[in-house]
Order: sequence, then structure tokens, then C-alpha cells
Amino acid sequence: SQRSRAEVDVTLQTAKLNPAELLPAVHCLSFGPQASSGQCCLLQLEPGLCAELEAGRSLVIRGEKDEQAVLCSRDKTYDMKIADTSNMLLFVPGCKTPEQLNAEPASCNIIHSQIAGFSNNYWELRRCRPKLKKLRKLLMEDPYEGPDSQKDQTLTFSKYTTEDLLSLIQASEEEILHQLQVIDACKIEGHWRILEFNYEMKLLDHVTQLIDSESWSLNKVPLRTCLEELGSLEPREMIEHILLSYGRKYVDDGEVYFEMREDKICRAIAQMLLQNAVKFNLSEFQEVWQQSVPEGMTTRLDQLKGLALVDKSSRPETIFLLKVEDLPEDNQERFNSLFSIREKWTEVDITPYIQDLCAEKQTVGALLTKYARSSMLNGVKVYNSRRPIS
Repeated sequence: SQRSRAEVDVTLQTAKLNPAELLPAVHCLSFGPQASSGQCCLLQLEPGLCAELEAGRSLVIRGEKDEQAVLCSRDKTYDMKIADTSNMLLFVPGCKTPEQLNAEPASCNIIHSQIAGFSNNYWELRRCRPKLKKLRKLLMEDPYEGPDSQKDQTLTFSKYTTEDLLSLIQASEEEILHQLQVIDACKIEGHWRILEFNYEMKLLDHVTQLIDSESWSLNKVPLRTCLEELGSLEPREMIEHILLSYGRKYVDDGEVYFEMREDKICRAIAQMLLQNAVKFNLSEFQEVWQQSVPEGMTTRLDQLKGLALVDKSSRPETIFLLKVEDLPEDNQERFNSLFSIREKWTEVDITPYIQDLCAEKQTVGALLTKYARSSMLNGVKVYNSRRPIS
């Protein structure tokens, strides 16, 4: 049976509430036949994400069975966590808020509503770093070794389209497409591929030799001539891809040119020299490196941030390959791995290896405070592990 106004007034009196301080309308709630928890999930959205949905865009939950789910908008990634609430949340269809009731004073003052469902938790979203390490790992399963590669003629190798990557990588579409650019991936016959390093170096060598023989300025390398001259050696799209990877494209007087990126070319050549040695005498390396780069380019150690590490404690000083992309993606695991390579780090040395872990507005200093312990060594501040490294 439904409550009458008199019963409501008696209840207010028992609760020692003054009707004059309340709105005249009263919601009388009852549980509907379908009301149960677990059928509805509540998701707390920040205004920006609400606007995305209102504009007709979709949000996607991504992750494989063994991964913690993330929610992605067009350009951002969020961790999903269940938050429990001590107040039960009730779902009442057509429920009117005090503002709506005030706007229509003539409305009936007893409203009988059925509860359609309830929940005592909701999903809370926290902006997080896109989990992009897997992207490189997938593409490295079968790097592209050029048109003559035997492997590419077999049907067994892993191929990934944009759609495949969207279903496998826990990141938003924009973050994935941006990362594909960062790692110099290229689309070959509709599939994303990474060039095998030696093949990439072979292409770069063709281009730098041509620049040298034509005596072009490194700031003005013409695309058309490169394609005409090198098209018989390698596919034209590969020549263009290497120019896009190692140069900045611009148009002058209707012709496409590239300004070659000195730092990136020097870095790639250093990687080629270092990958064949466990450790390299630093001064010898610097000499060989400078001799190996195209004429007119200058090598500097700061071109090798996140790629190689100098060991100043050894006599003579040495340098060895340590690539940031080979380190774990998880913060604690990353620090464990760095401290097992070297016990004490200066901030300058460790920064390139942890910079990518910084969340929005977070500094390297804040990360170090959380995961490392600082001390002074010969007047220099150094960082070591907070926990014993096994």
C-alpha cells in the first residue's frame, strides 16, 4: 500500500524534522521487482570525458585477460579502480532533483518511485601513462628486413594492422599513433612494421653517401633526386621512410626537401658501433664515432641519452649500450633493474632512464624521492635503492 500525506507527516514528527525547512514534495521509495545489485556499473567521469560522450564519441575498455583493464578516450588512458562507498547508491528512474521540484511548484507533493537497482561501489578513473612498451615488443617479433628477405615471403610471421594494435595495446588511438611515429614504424601493405636495425642502417648509409657524392647541404636534401638515384637499390617508399625518420620534411618552391637531423643520425651510428661490443674504451669510441658520421656532423655524448651510459669509475673510462626501451615499464621494476646495473646514480645519469615514468606534472625529483635514497659521495648527490637488490 502507498503512504498517505498524514503518514509522511507522522514520520517527520518521529524523526524530529521540521516540515517548514523541507520541500513540500516527498519521494516514497519502494524496491521494484527487478531491483538487484550487479546489473549496473557506475563510472565516475571527469567533465572532459563526459563531454566526449555527450559529443557522441565512445570510451573503450582495453586489456587482455591477464592485464589490469584501462579505459581510453580518443587521446587519453585511465586506470580503472573499484571504489567502495559506505552509502548505498540507489537508481531511481525519472527521479526529480530539488532544483526541478522548485521549478514546478504545482507538482503533486507525494511522488511514489520504484528503485530499479542499487550499488555500493563505482569505478573510479585515474589518468595514467599509456602502456606502450608492448607496441614495440609486438612489432619487434618480425622486424622488416627489406623486400628480399626470405622471412617476409613466408606466411607465418606476425602482422599487425591499426585495428589489431587498438585491440592489443592499452592506450588511446592518438597515443598509439603517436608512438608508432616515435618508434619510426611504417605501414607496409597495410601492416605496421619496424625496420630491422641493420636494414635501417643500410638505407641511412645509401642516403648519406648520396648526400656526400652530390655535395648537398644537410639542410636541403631533395626527395625527388633521392628516389630517382636510389630507387634501383631499394623500394622508393623505404627511401622516403628513412628520410622521414632521419629528417624534417619541408616544401620549397614546389619541391619536397628534407633537413637531416644531426642528433638522430649520430645516435643511430653510435648504436651501430656499440651493439657489437660489451664495453668500449670511451676515448677510442669517441674517435671512431666522429670518423663514422657523415661529414659536417658533430658527435656529442648528450646525443646518447637513454641509449648508452658512460662508466666514469673504470680506468680508463668506458661506455656501453643501455637502451631505455629495454627496461621494465613498471616504476618499481624499472628502479630495481637500474640499481642492479649500477648501485649509485647521479641525477644527471639516471634522468634519461626514468624521465618517461613521470606522470602528468610529476618531476624526476619526485620519482627519485619515492623510489630511491640519496646520499653524498665526494661532494656529489647520488641515489641508491631503498630496498636490498637481490
